[in-house]
Amino acid sequence: MSTSTPTAPPSLTVMQLHVQDHIAHLQLSQPQGLNTMHPGFWRDLDATLTHIQAHGDVRALVISSTGKHFSAGMALETFANPEFAPQDKSPEGRAALSEFLWDMQQVFTRIEQLRIPVIAAIQGGCIGGALDMVCCACIRYATQEAFFCVQEINIGMVADLGSLQRLPKLLPMGLVKELAYTGRRWPAQAALEHGFVNGLYATQEDMLAAAMQTAQEIASKPPIAIWGSKQALDFARDHSVQDSLRQMGWLQAGIWSNRHVMESVQASKQQRAGDFPALMPQRAFGQM
Repeated sequence: MSTSTPTAPPSLTVMQLHVQDHIAHLQLSQPQGLNTMHPGFWRDLDATLTHIQAHGDVRALVISSTGKHFSAGMALETFANPEFAPQDKSPEGRAALSEFLWDMQQVFTRIEQLRIPVIAAIQGGCIGGALDMVCCACIRYATQEAFFCVQEINIGMVADLGSLQRLPKLLPMGLVKELAYTGRRWPAQAALEHGFVNGLYATQEDMLAAAMQTAQEIASKPPIAIWGSKQALDFARDHSVQDSLRQMGWLQAGIWSNRHVMESVQASKQQRAGDFPALMPQRAFGQM
């Protein structure tokens, strides 16, 4: 068992990242501020996801939080910042808003597009932008008292960071419209019944233990096979069955490994952990 080693970029201020046994644990760490999403949050999250994506040793990411609530969403004081407030008096200002939103949306999209599965462990309120964020996770666990809310409609705006685009892929459209139009709190039990969360737990400790157990199971599999499974599932979500089957053939032909299959079988028979290579580190072209 390796010791927990911080691997986050040194500039992190509102969250913490630790890696142990190929599992990364990213924890929001501003409970006194309800883990709201101010500029520091976006900088930390973007830097962390870029860091994880560039390294091949992490096989699963767990995102959790601290305090009473997972996150209360966008920090309201941010809207009072003149540099943040959209310039809605001209078409040029409104066009700039489009690009500004795209930049923010892409930070959450990086969660969805990581080479590894992401597990969200949610306690208390998951509000506004926090709901946008957890929609990008592959697996979601929650405590029994947790709730979800499309808060944006309650402050006079359209939710614009991804929940209206991703929730219809995850829930019945009628339910999505009800949540989006009313801004009601949606309890965790209802989220479980509709398959939005995978399990409910009495305490935050129990929930985090379950998330880590799932991450450990994922980390025991060949990383390239997990990567391929994630590619196939995401493609199938957005394409027809026939297109997805054709993509599956190309994908499998590109990553098939007799050694991985034999090692998996042998490790199972011998009741030991499999020995699989890590994903290759990624570098941007400009870094070469």
